[in-house]
Amino acid sequence: MQISHKTALVTGGASGLGLATTTALAAAGARVVVIDLPQANQDALLSIDGDVVFAPADVTDEVSVQRAVDIANENNNLAIVVNCAGMLNGFKTAGSKGAFPLDKFSAVINVNLVGTFNVIRLAAQAMLANEPVDEERGVIINTASVAAFDGQMGQAAYAASKAGIAGMT
Repeated sequence: MQISHKTALVTGGASGLGLATTTALAAAGARVVVIDLPQANQDALLSIDGDVVFAPADVTDEVSVQRAVDIANENNNLAIVVNCAGMLNGFKTAGSKGAFPLDKFSAVINVNLVGTFNVIRLAAQAMLANEPVDEERGVIINTASVAAFDGQMGQAAYAASKAGIAGMT
């Protein structure tokens, strides 16, 4: 796929792997729309040479993600989606401090797995409506982790969410 002159949507794009992805796509000539939480540090985005737009959104929120997808697809040019948004926490399933709090487990599943699916479904619908270019409408890349197959102590929620992403993909 030709990256130059395409629009990419990167979740978690203001830090970590998402920021590295944003930087690489912008360097390759893509317009990059970054989804990250409104309170995300945007300083690194300002230093990227290229067309980068910040679209504050929570990947679990349908309305804010749809708004970001609409921004990315304003010229019917959304062709690349990279899901990097995620979170983790560390709790043993059971131990001296008690059982893993269910709300903390659910939070990781909701952001990492449900949030990824939310972006996939809305972006895919937008790309489906676009005219193909060289018989392609776009690509969606989901990031997971080796933890999906080899979890670590205290990372049950993270491992389950990443295994869900691998299976969903």
